[in-house]
Amino acid sequence: MAEPERWQVSTDAAEVYESCFVPAIFGAWASPVADAAGIRTGNKVLDVGCGTGVLAREALRRVGQGGQVVGVDLNEGMLAVAARTEPKIAWRLGDAVSLPFEDMSFDVVVSQFALMYFPDRVASLREMWRTLATGGHLAVAGWAPIDHARGYRILVDLAGRQCGREAADVLAAPFVLGDQIELGKLFESSGISGAEVTLHEGSIRFPSVEEFIRIEVKGSPLAEMLSDDAMRSLAAESEDALAEFVMPSGEIIMPMDAHIVTASKG
Repeated sequence: MAEPERWQVSTDAAEVYESCFVPAIFGAWASPVADAAGIRTGNKVLDVGCGTGVLAREALRRVGQGGQVVGVDLNEGMLAVAARTEPKIAWRLGDAVSLPFEDMSFDVVVSQFALMYFPDRVASLREMWRTLATGGHLAVAGWAPIDHARGYRILVDLAGRQCGREAADVLAAPFVLGDQIELGKLFESSGISGAEVTLHEGSIRFPSVEEFIRIEVKGSPLAEMLSDDAMRSLAAESEDALAEFVMPSGEIIMPMDAHIVTASKG
């Protein structure tokens, strides 16, 4: 279950993702990624690995009535929530390694925090590039190294001690593409020349440490791996381990940086 390509969630977990993870983590990145992609009025945009669609919704806001946004994902639970949240976007079930679109179909192709979960990243990037029109723009976001997210570093170590290696691997999986140099080489290997990797500082926030742990478990494959007792035990020890990030209000705010890779197709 810890392998990236096996990361699948139920519709219930997708609901948690949309209602909790999007406002706490992913929503703040939709605008920076859309900015990096240069999305404009009238563009035709593809969001690969769209999840519940936070980036696709930002793209829709920018393209206006004359544009079009398509979101594609391999996870039916995510797409069910996405379609209910914004029916104006064309949601498609599909695999990133074999996108169901013609060559050069889109003015802009984006992907936000999904590349690390694709089983064949080179093939997936080649497909994004294939579907991008000449003169179009590509923007792909991925998390920086876990050392740029110290709260998660602490949680991964804690989960490894309390819950075992498999649980720790699930929590660490989002950071597997954190090395900036290796990330650039991945794009080169995919035939995408001139890609630029830029580090962007960011942060995440949850109402409390307890909510942070609950959401991490319920909104991921950990939901099927940890019992309620194990989750409560993890939350109890996390209260002390993550105390440095807790605000006087009880809210927890932790640093979490990302890379945004951009390229233009000549």
